[in-house]
Amino acid sequence: MSTLAPVGIRGELDAAADALRQAGVEGAENDAEWLLAALLDIGRFALYLSPERELPATVAEAYRAAVRRRARREPLQRILGWEGFRGLRFRLTDAVLVPRPETEMLADLALGLLAPVADGSRPLVIDLGTGSGCLACAIAAERPDIDIVAIDISPSAAAVTRENASRLGLTRQLRVIAGDLFGPLGCVRVDLIVSNPPYLPTAALSTLAPEVRDHDPRLALDGGADGLDIIGPLVAGAPGWLRPSGAIALETAGGAQAAAVALLLRATGFVGVETHRDLVGIDRFVTARLGDTASSAGFARAAGGGGLGGGRRGSLRDT
Repeated sequence: MSTLAPVGIRGELDAAADALRQAGVEGAENDAEWLLAALLDIGRFALYLSPERELPATVAEAYRAAVRRRARREPLQRILGWEGFRGLRFRLTDAVLVPRPETEMLADLALGLLAPVADGSRPLVIDLGTGSGCLACAIAAERPDIDIVAIDISPSAAAVTRENASRLGLTRQLRVIAGDLFGPLGCVRVDLIVSNPPYLPTAALSTLAPEVRDHDPRLALDGGADGLDIIGPLVAGAPGWLRPSGAIALETAGGAQAAAVALLLRATGFVGVETHRDLVGIDRFVTARLGDTASSAGFARAAGGGGLGGGRRGSLRDT
């Protein structure tokens, strides 16, 4: 793909798919189509309406450069600069994870835990480790009667969420804060905590596909030796901010870790603990509601300044 000799769209696609297959890229044809369609600003189907049409030299060179990036196992979404999630488009940078299809199921579970509101009140949701803001924005878009606070320890990731919320017209509902877990929160009670936290055991990072290992931020992946370095404190601190019968929905590494998180939730006073399968049948998500005893004790700890992160108590602050 080094020559700039005129080649039709079909020829460019075939050459790109061959190069990507040789590089070990799964779905090579699909990625070749996405890259060219993005450059031409057309849908993938439209590529085949005039398959013999020659590309301008500048477009052909840009396409071949994009294919070379993908052949080096840079994720398609990072080359395009965006990813879709529950029908919305999210801008991506190196500071955030590429949203995964299975995480759309976490949004479903979270929405299912939010009861309809009849008295005019606005339930409050916290998204911890928001990243690109895909969860927070998707939930807000589907429930305009709620408010969401999206928190990420990375100021760069928080900035991406702010931009995505603004582009999607969700800034009235969604507030973004840079901070560590519950640290930026004041003495508020929330109806739901949702999180797709770093949950991979450190030793597993080297086994990941190059698209993830070399391009997703380690801060968003590494959950420590057992994958529970973030989930453990998150579960322990959650009762301090949940309303009575408030709910929690978490994504995990699945399998044994999901079972371990379920045990942590029960030990912390949560009830109705359930695990839920992902798209390939692995128990990956865990949901629960706060029991009355845990709620009372947890709020007393939070009011006394014993919550996670050492943040100031008082009203929510934007940083």
